[in-house]
Amino acid sequence: MKKVVISGANGFVGGAVTRELISHNIEVIALDMEGCSGNLPKSPLVTFIPMSLDNLTLLKDKIQVGCCDTFFHFAWAGSAGSARADTALQLKNAQWTIDCLRFAKELGCRRFICAGSIMEHETIAAAFSAGNKPGLGYIYGSGKLVAHTMCKSVAADIGMDLVWAQITNAYGAGERSPRFVNTTLRKIIHGEPLQFTAGTQNYDFVYIDDVARAFRLIGENGKPFCEYIIGSSNAKPLREFVLEMKSAVAPEKEFIFGDIPFTGINLPLSAFDCSKTEEDTGFKSQISFAEGCKRTLDWLKEVEK
Repeated sequence: MKKVVISGANGFVGGAVTRELISHNIEVIALDMEGCSGNLPKSPLVTFIPMSLDNLTLLKDKIQVGCCDTFFHFAWAGSAGSARADTALQLKNAQWTIDCLRFAKELGCRRFICAGSIMEHETIAAAFSAGNKPGLGYIYGSGKLVAHTMCKSVAADIGMDLVWAQITNAYGAGERSPRFVNTTLRKIIHGEPLQFTAGTQNYDFVYIDDVARAFRLIGENGKPFCEYIIGSSNAKPLREFVLEMKSAVAPEKEFIFGDIPFTGINLPLSAFDCSKTEEDTGFKSQISFAEGCKRTLDWLKEVEK
């Protein structure tokens, strides 16, 4: 890779991938909404161009055809919080992903690297288990799944190399969402009760710096029409992760398990297997969950003073 396009470049993952790429002297055309560039590094290797997913044609005169070899797609509205349950929005996200795939082809990019989710696997299990009543969060997973399957057909039709990366659970300094790690660390900071499910469901977490490195390696080495899990290679029951967090950042706090019911699907550990990612791309996570929690807690304390 020499020069790439990144949609959603100002987001948590997009910004981290931008920093990772320019650290390897790869030029980035960073696309995000008007006024959304505060998370982007200041570098001559980064060119910010405001974008609207509703009208990508406006970008055609702003990006030279043939100048970029790879398109990374991270733009996805409603990836956390109540918007995960917005059916219209999640269907739009799927269509926007396909629009970006076609746009990448028009720009002359050879490869399209898309950020999928481990929730694609969970959504299939939740939706097709007899008698199960899937929660609203699976609407987000369904959007990712629709985007994934449709992009495969479109990419094959237009002659684009599609590589699909499925993130387990990215976390770390720079994330402002209400997802699990952030919410728990904020409760620790503010002295709020720490209550959890029994924590028997299998889980994985991967620190944002590792995620960014994984995307670079997938962009460089990933095989077309393959899926790559981005995780820690150390998936285990959630309770073990929570106890690791407790030991690392809050040994004096009381963590209570079992007070909150678990209503999701428990994926087998095999669903989190990163061996193909490691074999094809050379990626291996480096930052332990304990260390990642320390870094994230320190960042949260700093930004929430």
